[in-house]
Parts: sequence; C-alpha cells; structure tokens
Amino acid sequence: MKFTVDKHEKYILLRLNEGKLNSIVSPQLKSELILINTEGQRNIIFDLSQVKFADSSGLSSLLVGHRLCKNASGSFILTGLNDAVSRLITISQLDSVLSIVPTAEEAIDLVFSEEIEKELKREAK
Repeated sequence: MKFTVDKHEKYILLRLNEGKLNSIVSPQLKSELILINTEGQRNIIFDLSQVKFADSSGLSSLLVGHRLCKNASGSFILTGLNDAVSRLITISQLDSVLSIVPTAEEAIDLVFSEEIEKELKREAK
C-alpha cells in the first residue's frame, strides 16, 4: 500500500496513493489507522483524491477509522472523493455517518473548529 502521512499537532493528513481502495489495500489501511490512533492521534484527515475505485472492504476500513477517532473524541474526515467513490458511500448510506468535505484545507479548518468547540465545552463545565 502506498500512502503518505503528514503529522501535525492537532491532526494527521493521510493520503492514499493508490487507484483502488479494495480488499488488497484494506487490511494494511486498517493496521495503519490503528497504529496512528494508538500513537495518540485522534483527528485523521483521509485524502482519497488518488482513489478511483472502492469496494465494501474499502468502506469497512473507512468505518474503522471513523470508529477509532470517535472513540478517542476526535474526527475522521474524508476529502478528495471522486464521483464513483462518493456514489458508493451515498448508496451505502455512509454519507450520514462519515464527515466528508471537498478539500484538505476545508478538512483542516473543520478539525480546528471542532477542537475549539470541544475546548469551549470543557471550559464551560
């Protein structure tokens, strides 16, 4: 599996450099997401702009990322979806579960706004 990881203070930007998110890539992706999460990262931005095809195994790995981040009180945000992947997510009704934004910049803004919101809630207690 080819991917790049950009680590930042509040989030990790993970870019999948593969054309397919399928049963071949999915186990490695799940392992990487678990590793990122156990290192203490709770906000993951997953850039799928290189991905042209996804299957049910690929969707399963996205749900693993979502669950890990949610359990850590963080965010799992998808960005860069092409039409075919976006349609599959919509057909699977995962668009109501997963956070999806058009660009990585918007995903970064979303992470920071959610972090500020959580901080304000903590201060209000």
